[in-house]
Amino acid sequence: MSTTPEQALRRLELTVVRRLDGLLHGGHQGLIPGPGSELGDTRVYVPGEDDVRRMDWAVTARTTTPHVRDLIADRELETWALVDLSASMEFGTADVSKRDLVISAVGAIGFLASRIGDRFGAYILHGEDVHRYPARPGRPPLYGLLHSLLSAPPARGATDLGQAVEMMSAAHGRRGLRVIVSDFLDDPGGWERPIRRLAARHQVLAVEVIDPRELELPDVGLVTLADPESGRTRDIFLSRQIRERYAEAAAEQRESTGIALRRAGAGHLVLRTDRDWVFDIAQFVLRQRRTSHLMRRTATRGAGK
Repeated sequence: MSTTPEQALRRLELTVVRRLDGLLHGGHQGLIPGPGSELGDTRVYVPGEDDVRRMDWAVTARTTTPHVRDLIADRELETWALVDLSASMEFGTADVSKRDLVISAVGAIGFLASRIGDRFGAYILHGEDVHRYPARPGRPPLYGLLHSLLSAPPARGATDLGQAVEMMSAAHGRRGLRVIVSDFLDDPGGWERPIRRLAARHQVLAVEVIDPRELELPDVGLVTLADPESGRTRDIFLSRQIRERYAEAAAEQRESTGIALRRAGAGHLVLRTDRDWVFDIAQFVLRQRRTSHLMRRTATRGAGK
């Protein structure tokens, strides 16, 4: 019996709300916690507690009393996701398809954003088209977005991830979190520079979605391979030499993707169709929290010297 979008959405909600909430323990601080980045109001400087780098010299000179300018907390900002629903996302040989995993990741991201009060919006890359869903707070708009993703027909034709990143970057200048959910199969030369420009102003998280058969081929003899974006097919006998060369090329592709994302200044989360994606997201968030906590402790000690 087939599953309706409504049933899939309810199952996704239960998975995210119950399991992710239990794994993270307590109040959520977002995917990439930080002190904030938008300038807020000024207040009197408190020695030993405030960072002197946030000193508002104009107000200090005018009032003759040291003032600092607060930063607006990340929870008051906007989170935008670029969701890749290209034809390659229809592939899947494990527990779920890559498309299912993309939608699950967007649901988790939206859940975390709503828990800290962020407005959550998305750009959907579907074939040659890019659809925009406005950033709104709360659960109902998120459920509407997820329903649209679940109901979307399979995409056709090639996509341009770099161009979609440029579109999202140009439309929203206010600082915040930007999440790109894709398999990043395109040449990094097409998307690395746009992501680097995006990361110069925003916190950027790249969620890479992969299937185990994209990393290595099975020993099954003659197969017909099809490119989901171009539609081209080719018969190939999967000899040991072919499988080894494929595994080497796939490893090089993944390594180049990781290097390009690090150069661009983006966080990198890998989700696999044959792994527990809820656990992997929770582990990533917890590592980010620990790293942020250690960096703040180091900065505090450095300021006190």
